[in-house]
Amino acid sequence: MKSFTSLTASAIAVALVSSAEGAWIAGWSMPNSMTSFTGSAYSIGIADQGDQTAGSELRGYHALATTVWSSPSGNGSPYSFSSNGWSVGDYYEVRVSTSNYSDISLSWDQTRSSTGPSSFRVDVSTDGTNFTTLLASYTVMQAGASGTNTLSWSVTAGVQSAFTRVLSSIAGADNQSTLVIRFVNLSTVATAGTNRIDNIIVSGTLIPAPGAVALLAVAGLASRRRR
Repeated sequence: MKSFTSLTASAIAVALVSSAEGAWIAGWSMPNSMTSFTGSAYSIGIADQGDQTAGSELRGYHALATTVWSSPSGNGSPYSFSSNGWSVGDYYEVRVSTSNYSDISLSWDQTRSSTGPSSFRVDVSTDGTNFTTLLASYTVMQAGASGTNTLSWSVTAGVQSAFTRVLSSIAGADNQSTLVIRFVNLSTVATAGTNRIDNIIVSGTLIPAPGAVALLAVAGLASRRRR
């Protein structure tokens, strides 16, 4: 029969492994509709899911004050974050704290209308001022166009993976009080062209507290001494 100390060490180890597995830090599935708004900027607000939503934010910024922000159907979710009036340099932006997390990953769904911007890059910053390019360029597919899994977005269609992108282990993003991620437009398009984003998820691995690691070490040592 295993000793109580051995069982305690095993329980602590299981708890640490479980807490170390990938966790959603903050995510935006856009469950609520928004009133159509005209202006150069709009904020969706804090994440609607995740372990660390406090202080998080999803917003957009455009040079044109005539931009219309709206919330059409998402990719297997009720709504998305959409806008027209795109100029080069306009962006969607996520702010979140990754404190006590490592191995930060990012995933999101994004699509466009036939005349919407198709080329974007991803920038990252820890102060909101100095940005580093994380992904120099990526192509946004048009929903409703011909091709595999390119049906128009809807609540009932389910998440179509063709619109999903994943960036893993973002350098310099671990354990930051503030992490800013921008999806920056590189395309020159017609003013009426739209682009929408959905299912944004920032995830990571919880860093075990020093006390928990020390407790595991003590329990393991005691277990060996009792054998």
